[in-house]
Amino acid sequence: MERLQKYLSSCGVASRRKSEELILKGHVRVNDEIVNELGFKIKEQDKVYVDDVLVTRSEKLYYLLYKPEKIICSVSDEKGRTTVVDLIDTEEKIFPVGRLDYDTSGLLLLTNDGELSNKLTHPSGHVPKTYAVKVEGIVTPEELRTLEKGVVIDGVKTKKAYAKLVRTDKKNNKTYIELTITEGRNHQVKKMMEVINHKVLKLKRISYAFLNLSGLSIGEYRTLSIKEVRQLYSVVNKK
Repeated sequence: MERLQKYLSSCGVASRRKSEELILKGHVRVNDEIVNELGFKIKEQDKVYVDDVLVTRSEKLYYLLYKPEKIICSVSDEKGRTTVVDLIDTEEKIFPVGRLDYDTSGLLLLTNDGELSNKLTHPSGHVPKTYAVKVEGIVTPEELRTLEKGVVIDGVKTKKAYAKLVRTDKKNNKTYIELTITEGRNHQVKKMMEVINHKVLKLKRISYAFLNLSGLSIGEYRTLSIKEVRQLYSVVNKK
């Protein structure tokens, strides 16, 4: 027997959290009955439907995308705007692992592996993510140390980070840094920079765990190798 939301995510319907939302909103039917309780377990012979469409397990797919700016980090958009899923040439249902803001570019994973997505995005995962950040003003060494020690955003202190000064542009009053964090809080990098009074002008995620953008131009993507998928599972399973 398997929990319904785990089955949905393993079939690539959506991430575990999104699958739970589908259940609670009454979109999921097991055999002939709507199920809206998260503890429900299905048997091997059960048939599961989402909005009357039969759900079956499919081949696991894993993509690494160099996300451009001004692309919605979602499966669909009610305003008809281009999403990250639209950039991947596949007929299978896939979804982004976590999110990047509309105006943020860089490394984004997409998959139909709900189990891996859930592990990577869970707060206990502590997956390192590095961002190239361009900010207004000249960032001091003291401010970098403040970021590394953790700052309070939304009433909660951030975990320790790593901040590296790349270069300063005193003529144009700009600073370029690399910031590595292990959390995935909403607008985290921008809010951290706000605490030290520097506005983010440009933001790009350049690495995720051991993965980087090597060999890709903006808007391009590639599939992950079996070795890379195993490494990702290793990263989250050892935490």
